[in-house]
Amino acid sequence: MATSERDRSRADFVARAGWGDAGERLLAGDASFRKYFRLSRPRESAVVMDAPPPQEDVRPFVRMGRHLIALGLSAPQILAEDPEHGFLLLEDLGDDTFARVLAAGGDEEMLYTRATDVLVQLYRAGDRALLPGLGAYAGDALIEAAMLLPEWYLPAATGKPTPQEETARYIAAWKDCLAALPSAPEALLLRDYHKDNLLWLPERPGVKACGLLDFQDAQRGHPSYDLVSLIEDARRDVPPEVHAACLARYIDETGLSDAAGFRTGFALMAAQRHARIIGLFVRLLKRDAKPDYLPHLPRVWRMFESALEHEALAPLRAWVDRLLPPPLRRIGAS
Repeated sequence: MATSERDRSRADFVARAGWGDAGERLLAGDASFRKYFRLSRPRESAVVMDAPPPQEDVRPFVRMGRHLIALGLSAPQILAEDPEHGFLLLEDLGDDTFARVLAAGGDEEMLYTRATDVLVQLYRAGDRALLPGLGAYAGDALIEAAMLLPEWYLPAATGKPTPQEETARYIAAWKDCLAALPSAPEALLLRDYHKDNLLWLPERPGVKACGLLDFQDAQRGHPSYDLVSLIEDARRDVPPEVHAACLARYIDETGLSDAAGFRTGFALMAAQRHARIIGLFVRLLKRDAKPDYLPHLPRVWRMFESALEHEALAPLRAWVDRLLPPPLRRIGAS
């Protein structure tokens, strides 16, 4: 559908939703095909998600958004929907992402504490948080996502393809590491739970002060994963004292009986996420000509190295030390 046709379809959806008299302004796009527009009229506003099929499907967002609200959290209310054509009219939660509030000098400890408390609430919800049909981000799915390291970073660092036998050893190392993962109740994972996808809503009480934006790819998996995403942010240095406080708060508030086991899981999820992101940032450079993420690679490497120090990650640490010694970890270093 040409842009003009898409614009006309969106205008028709907006009119049918009762907002035909509102002014429209492009808010943002994201890494997908989605775009967002703010509709404004006296004393009220709303947001249009424009997610063109077949590239996008708004139904997972609708389903999970309503589910999160039912769990007592702040996701945008769905005001109108046209899933066939890929349009949603959403409650406008404003522009105060955690990233913007932090950049303006906001209370870092308060923001991260509130975001941690959202994850605590999801954990406490137990099976009630796990919608039927959610995919599992565990086992082979974790390894598959982490393949970006040997597939993209290692060739870029060495100048030659990764040998098949080394790819096989990488997979075997991950299987050994995940075999050491202590059992833990599955939790709902929002998957991209970090400062850019969280909104500060100070007029709302408790966990509702943390607005949620990006959850259409939610899955189920180890409860530490979203906490890793929050406090081991690829694009921001989270102070060690905030990191430690959030980790301790999560363990205390959830009442986890095996705190050591949870910390082992945290290290494993951190290593998996950082391995994936290291490869992803290089893929964005090599395949998509997007170098803007390279300055973040040294930070992600530091966090990856820290996670690899855990004894449960010894097999993976051995592979990384052999194939990617410190001189090869400098892509993106200033």
